[in-house]
Amino acid sequence: MRSPVVVVVGVVLALWMAAGRWLFGIGGSLTWWYLPTIGLVFIWLQVWQARRLRVTASRGRRTSRSTIVTLILAWVCAIGFGLTVPDRVGDDLVSILSLAGGSAFSAEMSLALCNPFGILAFTLAIASLAFAYADARDPKPEEDEHLDEHPGGSTAMMAHPLA
Repeated sequence: MRSPVVVVVGVVLALWMAAGRWLFGIGGSLTWWYLPTIGLVFIWLQVWQARRLRVTASRGRRTSRSTIVTLILAWVCAIGFGLTVPDRVGDDLVSILSLAGGSAFSAEMSLALCNPFGILAFTLAIASLAFAYADARDPKPEEDEHLDEHPGGSTAMMAHPLA
């Protein structure tokens, strides 16, 4: 996965999570809380992720499947969060999902789902970042290589001290 794609998708999804409701005419006062807390933090994580992907590529290593899958799952959860996060419209909390559903039940379900989606989006983004760090690390030496560097490594330890 290319790092410019991660930055662009990350910025778009952060804006979606923080202010996507404005596209549907239900933006409200909570957006001003979501922008610095959810939006900027998600952008920061995605830019950091892109940087780690560049480091991995510059070291001639491949980005692992676990890094890519967790990043894509974080993006899917970010989309779900943007659909379900409420904003204050008048005296009511309204989300895109509850606006489409039009019932009190859909508003309650939307509120019930937004926190798990948000938590999963951030948790998976952080997990993907951790996997990206692991992708760029040098491989651990094999046990045989370690013994070759230190002659008598394990056999010296097994010798009897009085012998």
